[in-house]
Amino acid sequence: MSKLKLDLHDIFNDGRRLETALEGVIEEAVRKRIRTVEIIPGKGSGQLKKKVLRFLQEPRIKSQYHRVEKDSKNFGRVFVHFRF
Repeated sequence: MSKLKLDLHDIFNDGRRLETALEGVIEEAVRKRIRTVEIIPGKGSGQLKKKVLRFLQEPRIKSQYHRVEKDSKNFGRVFVHFRF
């Protein structure tokens, strides 16, 4: 498997579950040495995407991945790239 996908549509309004899901997918990518994680906060107001990007900037998380790519064709999608 070269990519993990996390769709946040079902848990967008539950901050604790949101953070748990994000941490889980990052940990799984590191554990399984998966190069790309696709996170789908959806389009909406952009608040959820901001939360996701803020989470990814936390030092304990940021140290685990290589870079974040915002999908230029789809506002509701973010890619997190890992380098192993």
